[in-house]
Amino acid sequence: MISRPNYLQQLIPFINKPVIKVITGIRRSGKSTVIKLLQAELIAQGIRNEQIIYINLESFAFNEFKTADKLYVLVKEKIQTADKYYLLLDEIQEVIDWEKAVNAFMVDFNLDLYITGSNSHLLSSELSTYLAGRYVEIPIFTLSYKEFLDFKSGYLQKNIENSTMLFNEYLQKGGFPMVHTADYPQEIVYKIVQDIYASVILRDTVQRHKIRDVELLERIVKYAFDNIGNTFSGKNIADFFKSQQRKVDLNTVYNYLKALESAFILHRVERFDVKGKEILKTQEKFYLGDISLLHATMGFRASLIAGILENLVYLELKRRGYQVYIGKLGEKEIDFVAQKQNEKIYIQIAYKLESEQTVQREFSPLQSIADNYPKYVITMDDFWQENIDGIVHQPIWEFLLEGHGIE
Repeated sequence: MISRPNYLQQLIPFINKPVIKVITGIRRSGKSTVIKLLQAELIAQGIRNEQIIYINLESFAFNEFKTADKLYVLVKEKIQTADKYYLLLDEIQEVIDWEKAVNAFMVDFNLDLYITGSNSHLLSSELSTYLAGRYVEIPIFTLSYKEFLDFKSGYLQKNIENSTMLFNEYLQKGGFPMVHTADYPQEIVYKIVQDIYASVILRDTVQRHKIRDVELLERIVKYAFDNIGNTFSGKNIADFFKSQQRKVDLNTVYNYLKALESAFILHRVERFDVKGKEILKTQEKFYLGDISLLHATMGFRASLIAGILENLVYLELKRRGYQVYIGKLGEKEIDFVAQKQNEKIYIQIAYKLESEQTVQREFSPLQSIADNYPKYVITMDDFWQENIDGIVHQPIWEFLLEGHGIE
């Protein structure tokens, strides 16, 4: 098992704190592994095995405990002493009315509680009603480029160093941990990802949201995937289907997009008016929970490379804890405005700066910003790295490894 210290370091400060730790992320992103790493950390801190209760609610072993009442009884039976217990509930959304059980655990027992789930509705109004102010979310993403290199090194048992060839492998295979536990060929990788995608669509969208028109859902997914890196709205989708002689209710489109977001297949990114400092409510962008979802369902699309690179940078910014927006500055667009506490960075992304016109197009919006926050132009150029007016031009693999001590 390869460690993922970034997530463990986020959890450690909350051990024994009176808040519920909610670990969220797309299926097979590694939530269960993070839970196992947490178990090892608890034991290292002197907690006895008997004090740790781990229940994987996807396991058939716990199939009869899928209601709040039955889960409560099961946990109660496992608490044998007055000692503090550490309760780890994996894929909690499998339990009907799980919020009631979680609330009762916090009220009735002396325990430190951790839950994982593959649906963002874990943090919906229902949870807020029961647990207002008493939980903290730790989002888990698929492997970063640094973690991909760690997996390659760990599972292949040889020294792995950053290279253009390795980045291209990451670009094409994506970051689901399972596909990097062995040196799988690309067709096997895409078969694994197709199975993950089918599971997420069926269990976390169709079944959970009671979606009737699965074919329409699949069409919306393909529209979003095909427009990676482009701004669009639910109305654009409805209008597109109308042009194909298929009438679609606009509310249905929005509901299906929300279902895909809640399952972490899509991430919605709002536009931000840099000058007016306000969030705009039209023409968002949608990025994928992992780029391999695009490749596995639609094939590798070289024509979408700019959007794919944006997707990689977006996920990395989210891993680093930034709130991410699309920047609007007059008629110009800035790919990302990322904010965290008092930090802010501006980012433009392009495939390659192959002409003076491309250089002007990518640097110009950043040159128009008056403040002194860091500004980047990120590309796949590996030879031309000139900075302009303090704006850093950086190869994407260097940006993804920034702060990890790897060149």
